[in-house]
Amino acid sequence: MSRIKLLIDKLARQHDLSDAELLALITLKDENTNALLAAAADKIRRQYYGDAVYIRGLIEFTNYCRNNCYYCGIRAGNSHVQRYRLTQEEILACCRNGYALGFRTFVLQGGEDPYFTDERICAIVAAIRAQHPDCAITLSIGEKPRASYQAYFDAGANRYLLRHETADPAHYALLHPESMSLENRKRCLFDLKEIGYQVGSGFMVGSPYQQPHNLLSDLRFLQRLQPDMIGIGPYITHAQTPFKNQPSGTLTQTLRMLSLLRLLFPYALLPATTALGTIDPNGRELGLQAGGNVVMPNLSPVGVRKLYELYANKICTGEEAAQCRGCLEARVHAAGYRIVTDRGDVKRQI
Repeated sequence: MSRIKLLIDKLARQHDLSDAELLALITLKDENTNALLAAAADKIRRQYYGDAVYIRGLIEFTNYCRNNCYYCGIRAGNSHVQRYRLTQEEILACCRNGYALGFRTFVLQGGEDPYFTDERICAIVAAIRAQHPDCAITLSIGEKPRASYQAYFDAGANRYLLRHETADPAHYALLHPESMSLENRKRCLFDLKEIGYQVGSGFMVGSPYQQPHNLLSDLRFLQRLQPDMIGIGPYITHAQTPFKNQPSGTLTQTLRMLSLLRLLFPYALLPATTALGTIDPNGRELGLQAGGNVVMPNLSPVGVRKLYELYANKICTGEEAAQCRGCLEARVHAAGYRIVTDRGDVKRQI
């Protein structure tokens, strides 16, 4: 049996490896490595979740952001962005539409927009909770004080997504302005866990200046955090950022990291992201086959979808929500899985 197969079998049994062993799996050039990892990851994913794929209805409700992250298309310093904000009623209409299509989780995602005060966020969350008491409400609105997170939780939010992006402080400083800190990002994640949220984190694959040891640091940080959901995707270059001349991440490396995450965190909810579908027409299907079990179609009004451009050439910006839902249903089925109408809570045990 090959060394690679032995390492993968060990990881599938123990859900951990030494630093040297993980680095070997991260960096090996052998073309069979991804296929072996994906097969092992899919086996474990089916033990925990069967062939179920959970859908999250994504509502991108504001593209204003106070931050200036060097990789992001809606960064504050990008004067070419046409900015928008959805009203509370527009957000509720997205939820009503999504509920009729079978969505039982809504993800409110936006830049760190000062207009959306704690009072406004709490009012929106409470209105969704009253309208859809059986649904999960996820927020993805960045770094906040602990008291704000508590207020959203008390209003009815029960999940929160906050990618750490990179767990290495030196690498973090290359991707963000001095006003932002990895220490604060990590503080937010642990605050969210302590409050009682189901927490999602994650990182970019192939971001500028990223080295294999940075990816290892990401895996080790996630082992400390033990999040419920881990969202990763390839870094994709945007022309209106300081990184406009940097190469994008690759499909191969992203799929490899996705399989490693499934083997390290067998219980986790792992999205096959829109970014994967953006860099390859079959990217989301390949993501599911590499260990993913979540997809996040867009419920935002079609008129604003092109404006929420974190990266270039984002897919599905012209489709109505029902079209997105139907298209994904067929794609997921073709990949060998099935979409379920379910909140899709994490399963820590089998």
